[in-house]
Amino acid sequence: MDVTQPMAIDSLPAAVRDRARQLLDDFREGLPDPPEQMPGAGLVLLCSDYVAQIAGRHPEYVLDALDARGSMPARSDDEVRAWLAERLRDVADDAELKACLRELRHRELIRIAWRDLLGQAGLDEVMHDLTRLADTLVQGALGWLEERLHQRYGRPRDAEGRRQSLVVLGMGKLGGRELNFSSDVDLIFAYWRAGHTDGSRSIENQEFFQRLGRALIAALADSTPEGFCYRVDMRLRPFGGSGPLVMHFDAMEDYYQAHGREWERYALIKARVMAGDPEAGARLMEKLQPFVYRRYLDYGAFANLRELKRKINEESVRRERFEDVKHGEGGIREVEFVAQVFQLIRGGRDRDLQRRDLLGVLALLAQRQLLPQHAVDQLVHAYRFLRRVENRLQMLNDQQTHRLPTQALDRTRLALAMGYADEASFETALVREQRRVHAQFEQVFSAPQRDDAADDSGMPGGGRQRLLGRLWSQHLAETEALPLLEQMGFSEPAAAYEGIRALRKGPVTRSLSETGRQRLDRLMPLLLGALAELDDPDPVLPRALQLVKTIARRSVYLSLLVENPLALSQLVKLCEASSWISDQLTRFPLLLDELLDPRVLYAPPDRNGLKEELDHELGQFPLEDQEQVLDRLRQYKQVQTLRVAAADIMGHLPLMRVSDHLTWLAEVLLEKVLELSWNLMVERHGEPWCGPESGRRRARFAIIGYGKLGGLELGYGSDLDVVFLHDSEGEPARTSGPRIIDNSEFFGRVAQRVVHLLGAFTPAGRLYEVDTRLRPSGASGLLVSSLEAFGRYQEGSAWTWEHQALVRARFVAGDPELGQRFAEVRRRILTRPRDREALRAEVVEMRHKMLAEHASRDPDVFDLKRDRGGITDIEFMVQYWVLANAVDHPELCAWPDKVRTLEVLGQVGVIRPELGVALADAYRDMRNRIHRLTLGGAGTRLSNPPGDLRELRGQVMATWDDLFGDVAIHAADPGNAD
Repeated sequence: MDVTQPMAIDSLPAAVRDRARQLLDDFREGLPDPPEQMPGAGLVLLCSDYVAQIAGRHPEYVLDALDARGSMPARSDDEVRAWLAERLRDVADDAELKACLRELRHRELIRIAWRDLLGQAGLDEVMHDLTRLADTLVQGALGWLEERLHQRYGRPRDAEGRRQSLVVLGMGKLGGRELNFSSDVDLIFAYWRAGHTDGSRSIENQEFFQRLGRALIAALADSTPEGFCYRVDMRLRPFGGSGPLVMHFDAMEDYYQAHGREWERYALIKARVMAGDPEAGARLMEKLQPFVYRRYLDYGAFANLRELKRKINEESVRRERFEDVKHGEGGIREVEFVAQVFQLIRGGRDRDLQRRDLLGVLALLAQRQLLPQHAVDQLVHAYRFLRRVENRLQMLNDQQTHRLPTQALDRTRLALAMGYADEASFETALVREQRRVHAQFEQVFSAPQRDDAADDSGMPGGGRQRLLGRLWSQHLAETEALPLLEQMGFSEPAAAYEGIRALRKGPVTRSLSETGRQRLDRLMPLLLGALAELDDPDPVLPRALQLVKTIARRSVYLSLLVENPLALSQLVKLCEASSWISDQLTRFPLLLDELLDPRVLYAPPDRNGLKEELDHELGQFPLEDQEQVLDRLRQYKQVQTLRVAAADIMGHLPLMRVSDHLTWLAEVLLEKVLELSWNLMVERHGEPWCGPESGRRRARFAIIGYGKLGGLELGYGSDLDVVFLHDSEGEPARTSGPRIIDNSEFFGRVAQRVVHLLGAFTPAGRLYEVDTRLRPSGASGLLVSSLEAFGRYQEGSAWTWEHQALVRARFVAGDPELGQRFAEVRRRILTRPRDREALRAEVVEMRHKMLAEHASRDPDVFDLKRDRGGITDIEFMVQYWVLANAVDHPELCAWPDKVRTLEVLGQVGVIRPELGVALADAYRDMRNRIHRLTLGGAGTRLSNPPGDLRELRGQVMATWDDLFGDVAIHAADPGNAD
């Protein structure tokens, strides 16, 4: 609880003790019937000349608010609003309106200051009550004034006759519900559409709302004998003080699209519809949202906010604001900037950050691990402290000030108001909090890799960065540049120089805006310096230059790398390790954001974590927005695949775990795509039901994974082999409405939509290539089969190769009960008795066809997947052993993956356990090499394979020959003779 404990009068310093007693005595003497007790009143009157002055003029304001014990209780929102509503009923003219508004303001400010200074209210209550007061006054005045104008001119309407009302946006701390004690109110006025009023003295809507806006400002800001309510600042409106007082929505949208400046984005973060038509206000905020929050990660916000803070600091110095708790170093504004920069960068993609309250944003930054928890704790503690200082400064004289007072008495009173015994102890605490804020601000905003940073690397001409800057800007002659590049580790400095020169002089760089060029000029020396740290920078430079060429048009990505040296370091490291990763980053620059935090980058989530992250990702926007859904699904897949690849390439994940993560990712995406497809069809047609009227039930649907998906063996870029099943049976089999269709059509449309969502291309690529040809009767069969029809087909019509494929099949998404029933069908098919000799011949024949079509013809080339002695040989042998022996050993059907199946084959005695281990090791080795080849940008073929791989291949071929040697295929495979 951020409250301070008040000091009793007797405990006050001698310099102010008598003053406090005198103030209390004077106040009590002015009361006709003073209460017996008013605990703490002397301290309140001492610390707030404003309260003492208003209470002296209007003692009833205090007496009405005190309870029977002489304490000042809290008030509910309804009580405050009801008080004003009742008084407004009797208001007859503008003068009475102003008097009524000012009376409520004084009453509430006395109560708020009283509770705050006596430690009875925390900061959250104080900010809420101050904001509630402003909302109530603005809403009450607007309602009264609007009704008066209606009587004169009628109601504003658009061309279609729809009523129009003024929308009042509260900005800044008012918008964030964080108002301070003597704050200005920053407002923007708007209305929906142009038109005219419907009264006898009709005027244009624009004129009506301008009159209304001016009247509202006067009601709040005019000085009367009772002062004013608020200074009203309208300079945040479009075109500032030179713009119209009020604009319709379309004009505002056009303004921000064409003329909106960066500082206006920051201002609109806290914009809130605080008065007027809430529905129209919601439409306005929806129109403005794309201007405030970019759909991409906007790292340009760092430089923009840094520049804005520099100007504020200069202004503070100019005005001698050395002790300014808001604008000065370590002040409130620095805390706000820390929160806002993350909102501007990420708010377009993480809608949870699109909130107005600063403390809520800071909590999210810790939750998202965008800031360390200890940093957020320090910022929150300091912010609460500084806001209490701000409020108590303003309570002294009801003045909007943020500077510590210069008079000794006032500084003492401020210290006492903050709960400190003397000025020195208070200022020590204040400086401590300011230093903590500024330290965190510097951590976030200090420009990394300053342009003047000198790296005494021994290079001629000064620091490395300066030299690399000259290299990039082409201010080094080629005769100087080539030795420099050679010294940096380039074995072909001429080629490196030409690549750098081509980017510098190329059309992409020439077409950049001034801002983009500046960002590129900052990045390139940093990038070249990072490349120079590599053992072999030559192959990495072209990848890095291509990436820069791609992202240069989106200069925010240049900012990301400039602002985050760690991200730049990770980029170079990954580009060195994997051309595939480099290619992914080039194709999808959005992935660069993942380089910011190695803790996340190299630690891909497990299956539950994947599901939670995907749910959160899609929870950021309406699922009806199909374009966004498709993009987010694809971006999510790319992010997660990059994490797996980064962890893999850096040795943080063993082979089997890589495939596990990639398979989990596919499963989670399949589940989500099925959920989205199913829900859409149910919305249109209702749930599918089946069975006789006496026993109707919901029909079930399932997706069966085959191949690598079924075997939990997915690699980078693997496609998905799937089969769709349902269990609809009996009549009638149809949906429940609103547009009824047969279940077969329903399930067909669900499957088609699943395939579409998975395979459709968007600017973010596609999720997976989907192959459904393993369904019954292949491409000529129905896209979705009933489980009963599937079982009949497998028992009576399926080829042996389809039973081989069934070995690696499993339920992956949909209804678990139907998935279990599929497992029973699979087990029944796999455990059928088979003619072993016929089975051997069919397996060998299928392998022969595959070799004839896909095998390498060059004896010095080995395709780890397709050639003899490769992964497919191991797969076929495992499938044969399962099909031939499952009738006697049903446990062979337990697993769809080869490694665990080989282990079971050894355990039950079908093969020697050591053979199972050897084949599993060979399989893992080849899978691992394929992963490496993929990440290196190659296929599955190796030229002149190393000796250990040749030996491994020979062992697999020997095992094949032992098993199938009497069914010759060598003659058909001349190109693969060892």
